[in-house]
Amino acid sequence: MEKGYVQVFCGSGEGKSSAALGKGIISAGEGKSVIIVQFMKEKSDNEERIFQRLEPEIKLFRFEKKTTCFSELSDEEKKEEITNIKNGLNYAKKVLTTGECDLLVLDEILGVIDEGIIDCNELIPVLESKSDNVSVLLTGIVLPDEIREYVDSISNIESLH
Repeated sequence: MEKGYVQVFCGSGEGKSSAALGKGIISAGEGKSVIIVQFMKEKSDNEERIFQRLEPEIKLFRFEKKTTCFSELSDEEKKEEITNIKNGLNYAKKVLTTGECDLLVLDEILGVIDEGIIDCNELIPVLESKSDNVSVLLTGIVLPDEIREYVDSISNIESLH
């Protein structure tokens, strides 16, 4: 059994989520099970329909309920969404603890940290719960220094213009 890893796609350029999702599709093609948890993403019916067709090899989860950008929510709505986001993070920890998949993609989790919704001390126990044969992909713009020691590979995607 191959050893799992933690890889980050970060930077100011476009394509971080696409790169992570592409790795998920490649893993599924190799017979591996993939779970994607998306954070802070706009809901897309077209995207959901595509992912439904990829089940059971690839499963997509979103815990947020609102379709509006987080920064535009009322304080009460933000509070509710923070609870939903933390539920998503708890689900990710459960998936890693139980070995429910071979590859876990935490899409835009670094943005959740950057927005101050969670801090690094809430993500670190999730990464520490990873079993040796599971891989984890993290995406977002900024990779905090506190997370770097848990990462095996960093792909920095920059915009040149």
